[in-house]
Amino acid sequence: MGIESGTSPQNNVAALFEPRNVAVIGSFKEGWFGAYIVAKQLLDFGFRGKVYPINPNYDTALGLRVYPSVLDVPDPIDLVIVVTAARTLPGILQQCAQKGVKAAIIVSDGFAERDEAGARLQQDMVAIARRANLRLLGPNTVGVVNTAKGLLTNPYLMEYGKFTPGSISLCSQTGILGSQALPLGDTRYRIGKMCDFGNKCDVNELDLLEYLGNDPQTSVIAMHLEDIKDGQAFLEKARKVTAKKPVIILKPGRTELSAKALVSHTGSLAGEDRVYSQALKQAGVIRVDTLRELIEIPKVFAYQNCLPSGNRVALITISGGIGVMGIDAAAECGLTPAHVAPDTAQKLDEIFTSLGKNPVDFGPAIPLVPDFAKWYSETVVQVLNDDNVDCAALVMYGGLLLLSMETFADIRRKVSKPMTMWLYGQRLAAVAEWGGLLDDLGIPVYSEWPTAVKALGIAHQYAKIREESMLKG
Repeated sequence: MGIESGTSPQNNVAALFEPRNVAVIGSFKEGWFGAYIVAKQLLDFGFRGKVYPINPNYDTALGLRVYPSVLDVPDPIDLVIVVTAARTLPGILQQCAQKGVKAAIIVSDGFAERDEAGARLQQDMVAIARRANLRLLGPNTVGVVNTAKGLLTNPYLMEYGKFTPGSISLCSQTGILGSQALPLGDTRYRIGKMCDFGNKCDVNELDLLEYLGNDPQTSVIAMHLEDIKDGQAFLEKARKVTAKKPVIILKPGRTELSAKALVSHTGSLAGEDRVYSQALKQAGVIRVDTLRELIEIPKVFAYQNCLPSGNRVALITISGGIGVMGIDAAAECGLTPAHVAPDTAQKLDEIFTSLGKNPVDFGPAIPLVPDFAKWYSETVVQVLNDDNVDCAALVMYGGLLLLSMETFADIRRKVSKPMTMWLYGQRLAAVAEWGGLLDDLGIPVYSEWPTAVKALGIAHQYAKIREESMLKG
């Protein structure tokens, strides 16, 4: 079947990301998963509101008083996080409804993704919530993140202690894109908000698209979607959102076999891939092909405040072979190698013979040019400030300290056009450290050379989408 259409539920999901007080229901036995971890990490990551553990079998946990039920908590509760057996959910939600809770995150599994009995239980749970205007995320979810509020609801033990706040909002229909599964600490990835939809019994992609589209913290929205619950409403909302900020989607199920596999994972059917592709394109949504692209491509928007004015790209490398590969990557994503102006080419050739062409290959010059850092900075600035160049993809070795961060900071200060970089080297730790520092300077670093080039192609694609939206009024 194609994209489903229907009636969008009331879109009031702010309580999921901006709660004043949070209740956590489940076992508070120490371990690596469960309600204990949820409450502990809310405290460790600096949640700014109050945390109320709920369990009738405990008096205290984590230095906090534990209440028998949400009805015993003296203060209002905006958000409840439930990590209990599926059969307990109806009773818990009845109490949440009586308490006036605004939203609940259902970590528990055993619902529509399991069997028919689970599907009926999920329907009963939704009916209770709808009557009380209580929004549900999940079930079978790792929850949400809001770095601006110190909010982390993940039930798995995190191996890093803090986030790098940013403006990328990442939503997914799989826990593999949850905060427990990504190296957000090591990469210093600038995350704003995260959401795992789980089974999407209530809150779904349309709710998040609307919320994040209006969220001033979010500059780019990235979504992994296995199905779209309300196709027509989603496309109409996407047209409005993409006029303001990019929306990037990874939609699996391209083949008949993978589409069928989605049924067992989510309890819902997927539509025909060609229908999704055409509809998303018409709505201004950018579709990517891999998980890595879904995570990395948004950096080109979030880490620098500029878009290409055209599709002419400069490829600045330290390897002739990788430059040729860059030409192929550019052609595949709608970019064309820029022809630098004659006076720019002459200045570059004066620095070192044959520098004045695109790709600009520094490899032969590195051991021969005195004060390499000075000439590298001057060359990159000249190339990017050439009127015939709209953007640049750079390659640099992340091992030997050929250049300092001040060199790249100087380049970033003098250039206002988009640029990306691919780092390579013998030591992964050194490459990762350099990558984080360059990201911080506003030069997004990518794990593969074609992705670094493709990011610029997608930035150009979105620039055209936004321009067309502005012309339409």
